[in-house]
Amino acid sequence: MTREPTIKAIALDVDGVLTDGTFHWGPGGEEWKSFSFFDVMGISLGIRAGLVFALISGEDSPLVDRFAAKMAIGDVYKGCKDKAAAFRSFCGTHGFDPAEVCFMGDDVNDLGAMALAGLAAAPASAHDQVKRQAHFITQKPGGRGAVRDLIDRILDVRSEAHPR
Repeated sequence: MTREPTIKAIALDVDGVLTDGTFHWGPGGEEWKSFSFFDVMGISLGIRAGLVFALISGEDSPLVDRFAAKMAIGDVYKGCKDKAAAFRSFCGTHGFDPAEVCFMGDDVNDLGAMALAGLAAAPASAHDQVKRQAHFITQKPGGRGAVRDLIDRILDVRSEAHPR
């Protein structure tokens, strides 16, 4: 059964989904993460197609805010210990039925939000337990185009369901 045509919004974990899950510390304590321009383009295409995005991160990093600002994503939940609650809050704020929202996560702390989502997605590099719960597993790993794979799939299925 395909779920993608009904998806109106995508909530994304950050570390392990938009990044490859690693971080680097500089000598002054700075933290660096890398993001993929494939994912940046995918989010841009999704926004143009009317999808609403949220970032739901267990970390309280200013880099999450910086990425959100770059992408004009207004719904940002940082330092989340309960991602399911953040997912419900995002849905409630926008009036989405959880069945209309995709959540993409990569590790066990994402399972609660994934269980609520109409489409649960995981990057190829996700933990095995997360992949078992996912409805869709990307071909690409986190931080290397996984989000783009997901968005391309949603937009492709949407266009197949509603040809012009």
